[in-house]
Amino acid sequence: MASYNLSVIKITILYPVALIFPLLLLPLTRGFSYRILYAEQYYRLYHLHFYQYPDDTMENIYYLEEALKADFCNPLYALAQIENKKEWERYRNLFRMHVNLRLIDLYLTLGSKYDKMQAFFYNEPWKRDNLKSLDIAEQVYNTAIAYWKEAQTWSRKAGYSFLILDQVQKWENERYRIQIGDLDYGEIIRSHLQRLQKVRRDFLAMDKNTY
Repeated sequence: MASYNLSVIKITILYPVALIFPLLLLPLTRGFSYRILYAEQYYRLYHLHFYQYPDDTMENIYYLEEALKADFCNPLYALAQIENKKEWERYRNLFRMHVNLRLIDLYLTLGSKYDKMQAFFYNEPWKRDNLKSLDIAEQVYNTAIAYWKEAQTWSRKAGYSFLILDQVQKWENERYRIQIGDLDYGEIIRSHLQRLQKVRRDFLAMDKNTY
């Protein structure tokens, strides 16, 4: 799992969320009639927001990271029909692959909130703040790379190409696209980082005469 450096990023990025987030979790303890113990339960809490505010993104990151750490429920209650041990193994590997992919999406969304697509000359008065924002975006993108490596690993472990779990066809499609190179988050993230480096150089080159 790739969450070894997330605590640093969370503190650096959104320290106010550390104060707000416990309030977000109150409904989980009061509104639910059952304890959240299993990976599938955390996965069901993951949901897309129409507006991706940073605290919404962090909330979903929390759910999915907990899903990666939690045990799976009994195969009888899995998100796909499981009839034998090979299908059970494939299901768990596909689940981990899929969750890692969703975490990449979330970190790319979070990174975009701090990234700067271009360094305009009139941004010079806020040069220092912009550079700090780029540092945060770079951290977030590098975390996304770690999750991409994890997703690739679980995609390979899924194996058994003759087995298809119809109920999670989307996961099957993601695995196939990774296998043939059609889905390559590594290339996407590297392009973001390369552009970010250029924008950083442009900001560093600014001085009082720029504006």
